[in-house]
Amino acid sequence: MQVKISSIKIKKRIRRRIKDVDQLADSMQRLGQLHPVLITRNRILISGRRRIEAAKALGWTHIEAAYVNYNDPLKRLELELEENLQRSALSHHEVANAIEKIEKLKNPGFFRRFCQALKAFFLRLFGK
Repeated sequence: MQVKISSIKIKKRIRRRIKDVDQLADSMQRLGQLHPVLITRNRILISGRRRIEAAKALGWTHIEAAYVNYNDPLKRLELELEENLQRSALSHHEVANAIEKIEKLKNPGFFRRFCQALKAFFLRLFGK
C-alpha cells in the first residue's frame, strides 16, 4: 500500500550512516521501488530507511509500505537487524555475467565482443 512518507516515524536506528542513497535513487527512478518499507500500524519504521531517503531525493511524497504486527521493541529491533544482516552481495563473476547478458539482450551484435572483454577484465582483476 502507498503511505505518505511524512507520516512515517523514524526513530533511533541501528545503521548510523546512510550510504549510497544516490545509487538507490537512480535504481528506483529506473525500475521503481522493488521492496516495500516495513512499518508498524503506528507507522514506526522498522526497515527501509535508505529507500525512504532515496524516495525523498526523487521528490516522491508516497512510498510502498507493508505493515508488520510487532508492538514489542525487541521484535522490531531483531527484524531491523535481520534485514540488514541477511544480504549477500553478488560476486564479481556474477556481476560480469549479468552485465554480459543485459548487453547481449540490448545489443546482440557489437556489444557481444565488448562484454566478453569486460568479463575477462573483471575475471583478471578479481579472480573467480
